Amino acid sequence: MRWAVLEAALAELAESGYRGLSVEAVARRAGVHKTTVYRQWPDRERLVTDALMQRSGEELPMPDTGALRSDLVALAVAILSQLTKPDVTALLRMLVAEGPRLPAFRQTARSFWAARFERAAGVVQRAIDRGELPPETDAPTVLEGLIAPLYLRLLVTGGELSEEFVVGAVDLLLHGVLHLGPASSASARPPG
Repeated sequence: MRWAVLEAALAELAESGYRGLSVEAVARRAGVHKTTVYRQWPDRERLVTDALMQRSGEELPMPDTGALRSDLVALAVAILSQLTKPDVTALLRMLVAEGPRLPAFRQTARSFWAARFERAAGVVQRAIDRGELPPETDAPTVLEGLIAPLYLRLLVTGGELSEEFVVGAVDLLLHGVLHLGPASSASARPPG
């Protein structure tokens, strides 16, 4: 029952957005009575937060090809395949629009990204251990640099999201990391 309700909540969220989401519609889609939903989730925010956490728990494969560039390309392609699923795209758009106004969503986002970055940091650490990256390389910054172009294209510019784009983005990231070195907080600030 729990899984069915959470999946129904995600489907309703993708179709109607947070403002249009109703517990009645979620219950109907899940095949349960609305009181069943309210017993477990007293409000929409908690229902949606649990549904998003269930979805975010889906495993993202962490590549280990033996080389940083191919690991980052494989990781970005895996992320891209998740992002471009229609229901995930709809959820991301809703979170960008509604998330800043809903405290539970902000906490969910922080928890989600902390877990993802912790898991993906192994890709960067292996590259440091192999001597491909300097020891002071900041894994979260590298990972943010990897995913930012994907989210920008998906949510802002609407540009093509192809494997060719991913490879170009990885090469640009690596050029910056390897030739300019890891940015410190002081060097990352604009002059002035």
